[in-house]
Amino acid sequence: MQQLETTSTLDYQSEHYKDAYSRINAIVIEGEQEAYDNYCKLAESLPDSKDDLLRLAKMENRHMKGFQACGKNLSVTPDMEFAAKFFSQLHENFQQAWAEGKIVTCLLIQSLIIETFAISAYNIYIPVADDFARKITEGVVKDEYSHLNFGEEWLKANFESAKAELEAANRQNLPIIWAMLNQVSDDAQVLGMEKEALVEDFMITYGEALSNIGFSSREVMKLSAQGLAAV
Repeated sequence: MQQLETTSTLDYQSEHYKDAYSRINAIVIEGEQEAYDNYCKLAESLPDSKDDLLRLAKMENRHMKGFQACGKNLSVTPDMEFAAKFFSQLHENFQQAWAEGKIVTCLLIQSLIIETFAISAYNIYIPVADDFARKITEGVVKDEYSHLNFGEEWLKANFESAKAELEAANRQNLPIIWAMLNQVSDDAQVLGMEKEALVEDFMITYGEALSNIGFSSREVMKLSAQGLAAV
């Protein structure tokens, strides 16, 4: 009920809303572009999964175009310069890991962290979105679960050999996501998205992914806590 009430009070045409939306919209566009690029690179490194990864990449490209349409629908120009800076640390870490052949780290960044971040944001956004964006986002979030599942299944199959690198990659990259959440919390609030709900949804989804891969409940708690210092 609270979410429905929030939806009715939002003025999607106000300058205040559009200003915040220009950054949030840019972030999701950039996020989908990053995902497209990352899956294309992973396809080069994982020939046995090449077809699946290129299929995921094409889906991310389609998502990006959908979110571009959402901005146009509200006559908002996305602040892509802001979005590039927003993703810069994760982008650099992925590129470095890929250059070093650390595929496990790449999969944790893209298939777990970024996908979980996207799923959480989309889940919290859908109830407060304008009608056009809601329909687009509902379609996108269904796809993102399949992308998360790809990473889970690959890492689960290679868990014993990947575990140490996963722990190191989590320690390096999870705090970045929390810092990103903090950076965007004010704009998200303007769009009716509560930071606490974003954090909760992310922690649940990310924890479930770690558990599905093979980490124990105790290990999941330890790994998840490594990002909390940035909240």
